[in-house]
Amino acid sequence: MRPTVLRTAQSGFRCLSQRPAAHHSKVSSSCQSYRSFISTSSLREERKWSTPLAKQLTEAINTTGPIPLASFMRMCLTSDVGGYYTGAIEAGRDQFGRKGDFITSPEISQIFGELVGIWFVAEWMSQGRPKQGVQLIEVGPGRGTLMDDMLRTMKNFKEMASSIETVYMVEASKELRTAQKNLLCGEDAVMTESKIGWHCTSKYSGIPIVWTDSIKAIPQDPSKMPLIVAHEFFDALPIHAFQLVELPPNQQATSTGNTRSSSNPSPNTPNNSSTSPNYQWREMVVSPTPKGTTHANLGTPKSEQHDPVPEFQLTLNPSTTRHAQYLPESSPRYRALKSTPGALIEICPDASLYASDFAIRIGGSNPTPNPKYPSQHNSKSRPSGAALILDYGPADTIPANSLRGIRAHRRVSPFAAPGLVDLSVDVDFSALAEAAMLASPGVECHGPVDQAYFLESMGVQARAEMLARGVRDEGKKKELERSWRRLVDRGPGGMGKVYKVLAILPENGGRRRPVGFGGDVSV
Repeated sequence: MRPTVLRTAQSGFRCLSQRPAAHHSKVSSSCQSYRSFISTSSLREERKWSTPLAKQLTEAINTTGPIPLASFMRMCLTSDVGGYYTGAIEAGRDQFGRKGDFITSPEISQIFGELVGIWFVAEWMSQGRPKQGVQLIEVGPGRGTLMDDMLRTMKNFKEMASSIETVYMVEASKELRTAQKNLLCGEDAVMTESKIGWHCTSKYSGIPIVWTDSIKAIPQDPSKMPLIVAHEFFDALPIHAFQLVELPPNQQATSTGNTRSSSNPSPNTPNNSSTSPNYQWREMVVSPTPKGTTHANLGTPKSEQHDPVPEFQLTLNPSTTRHAQYLPESSPRYRALKSTPGALIEICPDASLYASDFAIRIGGSNPTPNPKYPSQHNSKSRPSGAALILDYGPADTIPANSLRGIRAHRRVSPFAAPGLVDLSVDVDFSALAEAAMLASPGVECHGPVDQAYFLESMGVQARAEMLARGVRDEGKKKELERSWRRLVDRGPGGMGKVYKVLAILPENGGRRRPVGFGGDVSV
């Protein structure tokens, strides 16, 4: 399982480990002087690298300078040269499950996928039971376990199952596409390729399955009813991280976001520095760790000090960047922190793009195109469909210091062994809802609610008791009990509390709350 204890990635944010929860930390002066472009001469000496990707990243940074955290994450997870999901698969290696790096809810208990399937059946019923045109779409399908449980459940609702036109799986990894095909279609099933993606036939009622490496490849058809699920997908999308710094009295931000000295101000320029502090967002960037750096230098947690010193570190850019100029200004939630010295925020542009795409498929695009997403246009006379997002993160606050690394079910530095470590961050659910509502006037959002509340509302205990009645082995009964209770554990760091669920539905003026979010099935 990916980690559920939300703590600072201290090996990266080494000078920010004492930040209070209310965003009041400052970068110390000693840390500021250390956060600068690193000399490349020492790095040109012969050095052993943990992975081929580590060497490639270092060579790129030596050429361009420190890179945004988002670029580092994207390379680590999806690079062709040893990326975690797309280029580092070895014979017999599996990122998921007990033998991999983490275990997800569908792998813990089949009940999870069954209840997610039931939720979509309930939405299909509540939206008029269309007889055709239903699209099932999953982004980040992992090994395909969730979709397998959903389809197995849905086949028991024959009308609903017959309305499914196509199953779309958005997956960038060739190896994972093969694993998903083997599970959903059978190992002997033949996968064919087209301009859209890869095709095969499901073992469930012969439903066509199409794999694409991007959701943009799935046609936006106003006549279709998209049912979209994203489980532990958004937490793996790259983020930009920023800190608000107070500029020295002799500097001020220009209209372009740069700084300039004001030691000799114009007599016509008022000097408000004594009454109005001047703040500026600075971006966190990644650079190689200097040779000879120790865990003590980085402030590595004791639990990780038996590992080699990470090859990369997170530093504060000494000047503003392009991303720092516009991303923190993109939402009133971020702008509200502009007067909070030391504020830390994480922003995920990719997450907003996906949430917007979901919303437009369900509710149609805004009649007045959003300048941020001009290419997204879908005229839909009657909103239909649903999106269910299940992931971990705060319910209503902006994530900060949430980057984490996991390998073999153990917490490790996110800046070590690039391509061999799973990277994830907290999901900003409020940002997802904001992006969805801005993208389409035809949708509304419900939640997020705790995973425990959602699963209990869906009848997780009743389903577990039903399964237990068919199990004779006492050991298997105990495992069944342990598994479902783990999903709804509300203790500190428990999955039922840390994981959240958000729904995007057709706008109905709040007249109907969906099942799992305080409502019931409307038939």
